[in-house]
Amino acid sequence: MVSYGFVKVSCDVQKAIPEPKQPTSQSVAELPSSKFAQDTLKKVTREFPEKVLFHSLRVYQYSVAIIRDYFPSWDLDLETLFVTALPHDIGTTEKNMRDTKLSFEFYGGILSREWDLEQINNRDYADVVAEVIIRHQDLGESGFIFTLGLIIQISTILDNVGHLTHLIHPETLDAVNKKYPRDGWSECFVAALDNENKQKPWGGEGQR
Repeated sequence: MVSYGFVKVSCDVQKAIPEPKQPTSQSVAELPSSKFAQDTLKKVTREFPEKVLFHSLRVYQYSVAIIRDYFPSWDLDLETLFVTALPHDIGTTEKNMRDTKLSFEFYGGILSREWDLEQINNRDYADVVAEVIIRHQDLGESGFIFTLGLIIQISTILDNVGHLTHLIHPETLDAVNKKYPRDGWSECFVAALDNENKQKPWGGEGQR
């Protein structure tokens, strides 16, 4: 359970990291090489536009760097982190937007849970991935989340809007962005939210 990230932490980043130190310069992390990790990478590579794929890979890289600097005691399995970061926006593809009336986070969580159960038949593993994806846009300063959910939230908002960049060394940011270029990601992110608001005006993204 601990290695899957089911450990309670505050939703408030300032409470989770009360006295942030200077981040260290880090190189791009190697990607997990297990069959499950690589099969998940192949799946999202087929389904995602390159911009979304690179966003997911940046989220993974930022998460690894932030954990090393600020949460070294976390016993969080990097494969679990990887297969959560990769499909966290799977609900935004055109096909998946058309297939359901659910908001993209919810449908993405359901799809990812089904994929994980098919591949490894581990319910705890599949459950944590699903909950992270469902909650990854549900940002707040009150209440609690769990370690894997918090780090994905931090890294997602960092890449989407540049918030919390003080937690990443500029050289790390530069290395990750050279490996996985942004190439207009901010505009792509806004367009994805606009598309969901147009198709599903009850979704609530416009109020976030």
